[in-house]
Amino acid sequence: MPASWKGLLDRVRPKKYGRKHSLILLNGLAEQAESWYRNARFWGRFFDVHTPSLMAYEGEALHRRIRSGEPVTVEYLVQQLHTYVDQFVQTPPYHLVSSSLGGKVAVEFAAKYPELVNRMVLLNPSGMGDRERLPIMEGGRVNDYEKIVRSVFYRPRKADRTMLTYYRRCFQSRKWKLGLIRTVKGTNDHLVRPLMKQIPHTTLLIGGKEDQIVDHLEGERAAVEMRNGHWLSLPRCGHAPQIEMPRLINRLVVHFLTSPNPSAQPNFVKLLLNKPSRVLV
Repeated sequence: MPASWKGLLDRVRPKKYGRKHSLILLNGLAEQAESWYRNARFWGRFFDVHTPSLMAYEGEALHRRIRSGEPVTVEYLVQQLHTYVDQFVQTPPYHLVSSSLGGKVAVEFAAKYPELVNRMVLLNPSGMGDRERLPIMEGGRVNDYEKIVRSVFYRPRKADRTMLTYYRRCFQSRKWKLGLIRTVKGTNDHLVRPLMKQIPHTTLLIGGKEDQIVDHLEGERAAVEMRNGHWLSLPRCGHAPQIEMPRLINRLVVHFLTSPNPSAQPNFVKLLLNKPSRVLV
């Protein structure tokens, strides 16, 4: 039986017993774990999906650190991620899919704990170049939460209506603002570009051509520097391709994380006929 037909049968009629590969989703600075609302359910068909809230700006763990006078750094977020997977997942190696600031965490985690990482997908990762804009901070000073949505999306209508309601509430919370500002101060100047050459893991970097926050061309240059780096540029897309172009991103991520020979631009058949992820137990 051709491999493509076997993949289709496995997807329609998956094995009943078996453990899926673990997939860890790392959100960006202006997001929460819920920002994967157009992706997590689809990926859950193929992986054991986890969305740790490393940057819960109103969370007690973050504010205990702030009260103690310690900075909220990328190193701190990496250690929080390690604690999470070490104590509450315990099924390495992990696939990592990250967005924006989550890309810094993913790269640093992969460099520090290479044995715990399988493959990575970095969506508009920050930390690849020196020039980055943070409109969320500009909006924070004037409470212009609509500006955040306009800066993140090439097509703002793609944003869920409840996003505006969410940010309206957040900007009314001093605790949320304090958590955000301290996280920005502790992570904004952190570059991971020098580490890219050291990362051995098969990695896909995706950049939106209309990204107003990071220079998507820096991601392309970083992919070229990697041992197993792949690059994809998306026209008419902003800083959140997982929300603006979920159908493509959902299938592309599954292909890249499960295929023996992943590609940044697989044909339609390869995107459609992905096998469910299984770990032999």
